[in-house]
Amino acid sequence: MKDEILALEKKALGELESISDLSHLERFRVAYLGTKGLLTSFMKRMRELPPEERPEFGKLANRIKADLTRGFEKVRSRLESGLSRRSDLLDVTLPGRGTPRGSLHPITQVLQEICDIFVRMGYRIVKGPNVELDYYNFEALNMPKDHPARDMQDTFYVSENVVLRTQTSPMQVRTMELQKPPVSIISPGKVYRRDSDVSHGLRSPDVRLRDGAPV
Repeated sequence: MKDEILALEKKALGELESISDLSHLERFRVAYLGTKGLLTSFMKRMRELPPEERPEFGKLANRIKADLTRGFEKVRSRLESGLSRRSDLLDVTLPGRGTPRGSLHPITQVLQEICDIFVRMGYRIVKGPNVELDYYNFEALNMPKDHPARDMQDTFYVSENVVLRTQTSPMQVRTMELQKPPVSIISPGKVYRRDSDVSHGLRSPDVRLRDGAPV
């Protein structure tokens, strides 16, 4: 039994060295030093020893308990001191750090302002597909087959009769198919075409007056 309690002491001291938080330390106390802990169990078994061996074993058990208790208190003091130092570095009264927020691109802001103006004037905003049928993009707008704007170098063709829209004017045709005059719309949106001159660097949205005449 003496060898067993010495082995228990060695294991407990080794575990104490690896403890890094108070919750683990509390589990250590319960496991080894608690009223139902391992060391208490050994001390209760002392009655199994011959009477002449009990004093020596009792002295050894008390010494081990005292050493483990001192080790426990030392580790607890170290951990609590560390927590105190870390808490000193944190001032919970300081204001939190704000998260930077993005903003709308200037072109987007201007486009929204333009749309708001026309909406207040009674216009309706319509949007349509970026991938458009050749019919709506060209033919319904009276662009013949030999029109220069229909050349491959100026238009992105998805297939023979499907293109990336070169203008938002197709929405005028689509709108007039769905409603009777008068038509009062604006159709802002992205267009896809090869425009190398400075006058087409920023494509403005197509705008129609109430009588259908272009602005």
